[in-house]
Amino acid sequence: MAIGDIPLRIAHLASVHCGDLTFDEKLMGSTIDGINRLRPDLVLFAGDLTTAGYQWEYAEAAGWLDRIDAPKVVVAGNHDSRNVGYVHFEHHFGARFSRYRQAFDPERAERISATGVTVVAADSSEPDLDEGHIGRERYPWIREQFDQPGDFKIFLLHHHLVAVPGAGRELNVLTDAGDLLPILTRLGVDVVASGHKHVPSFWGLNGMLVCNCSTAATRRVRGLIPPSWNELQIDASTIKVYLHYEDGRRQLSVIRSRTTRALVREAFYLTDRFLKSNRLEVG
Repeated sequence: MAIGDIPLRIAHLASVHCGDLTFDEKLMGSTIDGINRLRPDLVLFAGDLTTAGYQWEYAEAAGWLDRIDAPKVVVAGNHDSRNVGYVHFEHHFGARFSRYRQAFDPERAERISATGVTVVAADSSEPDLDEGHIGRERYPWIREQFDQPGDFKIFLLHHHLVAVPGAGRELNVLTDAGDLLPILTRLGVDVVASGHKHVPSFWGLNGMLVCNCSTAATRRVRGLIPPSWNELQIDASTIKVYLHYEDGRRQLSVIRSRTTRALVREAFYLTDRFLKSNRLEVG
């Protein structure tokens, strides 16, 4: 059986910021090579492809993403919507609000305990603002897109729904996160994937695994946290998330039970090393 068949493998990355002085072509190339070696079923890009939303930045980002040999779901970030950049997003990547579905054959459906995977991608950016917002006018649309009750469900956006440890002062949690969270909970969403803060983090919230990823290809990092991207592995019993670093390390960061919908392994940032390096020690 092919490596991509079981478990379900998903790559999750964000914030490459093409056009930025800290953009690292070598790191971007190694990130893409690592993703292609993984042979994922799907790649989620959680926004900030560009630095200032310019057309040439989008063209560069599209060229890089074209080298990934897997289906891709892409959303815009706050940097992408600067300077009317959302126009270029639509030209290169399509609709800013989209749905992707991949159905499983009967054997794989049984092994993964899902009829398929549905990803609903929503543009949380506002032109020329750092803060994010979905808006109540979009809530009915979100409900309509999750129309396969037996699917593994993913909601993709740029801005984070809950605060991120080790990311500095919290200013940009989604402004309507409190209204959106119960909607996603009622819909039985399994994973919320986001970016924005350049810090990986994982929360278990109302049965959902909330995954934030770091910058994948820049030196715009916070504190001692290196660039990285996330690998999600989903089978019938668990969701596992691994961090991939530029030095080749692959670190298991969190495990969520699909039976109890609870975390069964603490996320990496709760380790003593992380707390000490970010001066978050208690006592």
